Amino acid sequence: MESLDDKYLIKRITGGETDLFGCLVDRYGQRVFSLIVRVVKNREDAEELAQDTFLKAFRALSKFKGDCSFSTWIYQIAYNTAISYTRKKKYEFLTIDNLVIDDVTEEKINEVFSNEDTSQLLEELDKALKCLLPEERALVSFFYNEKIPIEQIASISGLSVSNVKTRLYRIRKKLAVIMQQFV
Repeated sequence: MESLDDKYLIKRITGGETDLFGCLVDRYGQRVFSLIVRVVKNREDAEELAQDTFLKAFRALSKFKGDCSFSTWIYQIAYNTAISYTRKKKYEFLTIDNLVIDDVTEEKINEVFSNEDTSQLLEELDKALKCLLPEERALVSFFYNEKIPIEQIASISGLSVSNVKTRLYRIRKKLAVIMQQFV
């Protein structure tokens, strides 16, 4: 139902009722901001990038064909905006040898993520997430925070479904390695 409402709004907006774009901003603004802030790790930058995202979306709204949901389309713009920004900033990120990641077993992952103290686990996880590359944080955010299906994540990120699955699996292993360093 919501996608019908989005398409109806978009038709009216592109027909000249531009003030209705505020409805889409109200509907998706917080989710777009949440995604961006998880990628760039700075609230002020995320606010500016969220505004840029909606400005880009408004300017390109006539190009929205409805092949995907508006939420997928706006997330695609937000993802690309955030990733482009982080590439320009050239942050330093923790690098972990792929051999170390490959050696992490499923049992080890379960051991790291089965901490009895949930608050401590969440604190360690938050620190570990900050060590990930922006693209990795975005994938984690889409899947675990936003609960976006893998097929939709693939569409947003431009990756194949199998590549998204593989990356999420490797990110989980990488997080386990990083979190082990906190112990």
